[in-house]
Amino acid sequence: MNEKIDLKYENPNGYQIDYGLLQEFESHLNPINPESCQIPCRVLGYGEMSTVFEIKEQNMQGLAFKRISIFESTDELEDYLITYDEYHHILEDEIGLNLPPNGYAVVISNSRRPIFYIIQEKIQPTAVGNQAIHLMPGHMVEKLTQCVLRDLLRVWNYNLLDTGCCVGIDGQISNWVIKDFDVDKPCIEQDTCLCYVDTSTPMLRLNGEEQLDTELFLRPAPSFLAWILRLFIVQDVLDRYYEFRKVVIDILANFYKEQRPDLIPPSLQVANEFFSNEAAEFNLEPIQEDEISSYYKEDASIWRLYLNMRYLDRFIYRYILRRDYPYILPPKIKR
Repeated sequence: MNEKIDLKYENPNGYQIDYGLLQEFESHLNPINPESCQIPCRVLGYGEMSTVFEIKEQNMQGLAFKRISIFESTDELEDYLITYDEYHHILEDEIGLNLPPNGYAVVISNSRRPIFYIIQEKIQPTAVGNQAIHLMPGHMVEKLTQCVLRDLLRVWNYNLLDTGCCVGIDGQISNWVIKDFDVDKPCIEQDTCLCYVDTSTPMLRLNGEEQLDTELFLRPAPSFLAWILRLFIVQDVLDRYYEFRKVVIDILANFYKEQRPDLIPPSLQVANEFFSNEAAEFNLEPIQEDEISSYYKEDASIWRLYLNMRYLDRFIYRYILRRDYPYILPPKIKR
């Protein structure tokens, strides 16, 4: 299959990719066992709605391809791209966050759905926040937390402006990359530059109205679970990314997921001091440690159930309905 989506859906942004090879990769990709593709590849990471690949071909060297397969039509994709591009523009040009250079391309799946690939330069894994915290002494993790909070403060300062536009962000530590990080001499200073890398879920509200179609969040969910998520979960999950305090709780709770609960008390102190000093105008209540543990337990149980139901849904697709399951599922996550 070599059919190509209209060029208006492509923005390689200077990356010299082999479009035909990317289409061939997609055509031969097995969502059940993605690394078995006849075009050599490696999974670099999993998200709730995406999978990041390294394609081991000469003209794809040094690049990471984030595959998003939630779209059923080019109309859906086009609406998403408008929000995606605007989100990038606001984060980078108006708020001042550092984002990695990126492009994107669209190919067609075997089921005739558009598949969206975000293209970025491959990141040094040890420079990603959730890996770096295992390489640094505790006092540097505290400085890293402070650097993340300062970048997040830029977002909420922007949201205070009378623009009619409100930005949400997933600030967890795994979404930040430490610029010029030296694994042999891991060091974080107060002015260390961070790069925010998770822009594939563009959370943007204009005059209170969500610009991203929330039904896209439900697309990978089992049909028997989607209505429950729609009624009770999706809006709550989205809302938390628009509230400064809840975003910070989510960051701190993620230390549980990263098997580093020892980092929570000192990072909590950093966060509460930040609330009372640099973010004082927001009048944020200090976070209590029990809030973090209860938040994490609830969040982990929700995502554990969600993933298990998706595994069940895949089984139904494959062995009962005898249909291809279009999504790549992450392995079981230790939480």
